[in-house]
Amino acid sequence: MQEWKEMLQLAKEWALEAGKEQIRRAEKPMEMSSKSAAIDLVTEMDVWTESFLTENIRRHYPDHLMKTEESGVYEGDSPYEWVIDPIDGTVNYARGLPFYCISIGIRYKGETVVGVVYAPKLDEMFEAVKNEGAWLNGSRIHTSETKRLDEAVVGSGFPYDKGTTEDNNLPHVQQVVPRLGGFRRTGSAALDLCCVACARLDASWEIKLHDWDVEAGLLLASEAGGQTKVLEEEKGLYALAAAPGIYDELNALIKR
Repeated sequence: MQEWKEMLQLAKEWALEAGKEQIRRAEKPMEMSSKSAAIDLVTEMDVWTESFLTENIRRHYPDHLMKTEESGVYEGDSPYEWVIDPIDGTVNYARGLPFYCISIGIRYKGETVVGVVYAPKLDEMFEAVKNEGAWLNGSRIHTSETKRLDEAVVGSGFPYDKGTTEDNNLPHVQQVVPRLGGFRRTGSAALDLCCVACARLDASWEIKLHDWDVEAGLLLASEAGGQTKVLEEEKGLYALAAAPGIYDELNALIKR
């Protein structure tokens, strides 16, 4: 649909502009505060980026709904909803690590139809429109052809309450990792899903996520040929994306 492609183009432009400002401000001391846990950080750039994106969306699409990490839900009278994570990987950003990104997903009548993930420090723009494939910096991307779990490199992560609950993903890691070729932890769920989409990772899973963490990344992984699964659980979303050749085996190991 042409309207989706127009929104994709705007989302890319806004993500690029916001990313430049994130890099510029990262060179200066930044203000940080915490949410529910000591390491659940929010920086001034999370707030600035979210405000920059929502103001642009409001100016172009005043009736569109929005769901954002820092501000919550913006009501509207439209079948479209923008789901935004201004910085996925805030701890990485605050520590000077390059594995962080801006994630923008757009839903139409509840279905994700546009996904943009931009990693400013890596200067990588991932994009997808439903039924149009997935792309990285203008080149078509596909998931890997790996068919053996013992040859696969898989990513995951841990929730912020990992020290206070038994449902902290460690049992899954202990079950899965000995069967893998390799295991990675980047600190950004959205980027992990993009790495599945472009075959850097063969799969990725996490628990206790939010819509804004995975909205765009799951579309990218799916449009790149991957298989995906999302479950709404009591304390958030469980999300899995994998190359088709290992999806069934990995899904069977991670019992959610």
